[in-house]
Amino acid sequence: MGSKMLIYQKKILDNLYEIIEKEEENILKAKDLIIEATKNKNSIYVFGASHAGIISQELFYRAGGLITVNPIFTSDTMVNTSPITRTSKIEQLEGYGKIIFETTDFKPNDVLLLHSVSGRNPIIIDLALKAKEMDIKTIAITNISYSKDVKSRHSSGKNLYEIADIIIDNHGVKGDAAVEIGNINVGPTSTITSVFIANTIITEVAVELDSLNIENMPFFYSANLDNTAEKNKELVNYYKDVIHYKF
Repeated sequence: MGSKMLIYQKKILDNLYEIIEKEEENILKAKDLIIEATKNKNSIYVFGASHAGIISQELFYRAGGLITVNPIFTSDTMVNTSPITRTSKIEQLEGYGKIIFETTDFKPNDVLLLHSVSGRNPIIIDLALKAKEMDIKTIAITNISYSKDVKSRHSSGKNLYEIADIIIDNHGVKGDAAVEIGNINVGPTSTITSVFIANTIITEVAVELDSLNIENMPFFYSANLDNTAEKNKELVNYYKDVIHYKF
């Protein structure tokens, strides 16, 4: 058992170092988009379907998290859906992403972070295409080699990496599970790498905002430290014009 755990750890570390080596420029471009949106009082949104949606939970309402990140949660695409197979059917249903878009309070020059490993399913492509129509800037975390090796399920014939303004490659493997054991593959990597990428972006945003001497830094204090609840309420109230969730 131990040796297989070590194999997975090495795969993850190799994957993360490849991202560090190859994706710095794109990560900094994503940071710049979010900085610009913050300065101009635009909102930041994040969406992924099924396990890709874990990134929405990661970036939302947590210690050190960017207050102006608005998660897009859709019950039919979350992993607590029953039967779980419904999530796959919904993310492959063309037109559903348009409904999500039209029922979200987007405005031009907002930023939408999209996470999809294969980048092939209609729900994510609908969102990316609608965002482009409305001049909403999109950041995609995806796997380019995987996406190029699978056919789009959308009538446009496009995958996510062909639409988004900024593409950050997670450098994973086709199918996501990275460890071959006999005739099976285990050890998915995309959750770890997407969270790594996203929190790197958010941290760089904090570094730049601090250098600009922003008075009210838009980052949550931990709810599990003393005397932070009131501070968080004050910050949420300060940024209320770009926040679209209840606090």
